[in-house]
Amino acid sequence: MAASSSVPLVDLSTMEERHVIVIYRLDQATIHELCAQLEPDLMSAIRHPTGIPPLVQVLSVLHFLASGSFQATVAIASGMSQPMFSNVLSRVLSALLKHIRSYIVFPQVEDLPTVKGDFYALAHIPNIIGAIDGTHMALVPPRRSEQVYRNQKGYHSITVQMVCLADQYISHVNAKFPGSVHDAYILRNSSIPYVMGQLQRHHVWLIGESKDPIQCE
Repeated sequence: MAASSSVPLVDLSTMEERHVIVIYRLDQATIHELCAQLEPDLMSAIRHPTGIPPLVQVLSVLHFLASGSFQATVAIASGMSQPMFSNVLSRVLSALLKHIRSYIVFPQVEDLPTVKGDFYALAHIPNIIGAIDGTHMALVPPRRSEQVYRNQKGYHSITVQMVCLADQYISHVNAKFPGSVHDAYILRNSSIPYVMGQLQRHHVWLIGESKDPIQCE
């Protein structure tokens, strides 16, 4: 598919808010805020004769991440060629990583009363500042280390450890380990034990799938 100089097909203004959230997992206000923050890093792409506006770049990548679809499929829906979308994907992800600490932040000491209060209001469990769990994200493994990525369910993945707040805001992500690595090992080798150790005197805990709160020393 050749790159087209026509206006790309992605257009928020023609969509209802509920459809925006279903497709992109974010509401329109958040998408525009994100686009404004990333725009300086995405402007170089619009200097090309077939340049793609930053908003379209962001929407296309959000669609790809939310749907788990193929690059070619998202590219067609966005009015691009697959090679063009591949470049856009790399550019937007790099821009996002530059700002990741603005979005994924573990609760600080001054946040603890509010965070604990939110969990208590939700589940009536005191002193909880996060819910922690791991999940497998399927992938095509590198040929040289294929077996390392095979998890106990028999498919290839990376294991992603996440902590979220009562309002489902993600406060920690660790995606460094292949699918064969056990959750307990990932926890021990993440920053969570150190961070929780620093907060230990505040008597705070994480709660996981085991239902037993975790307080790392």
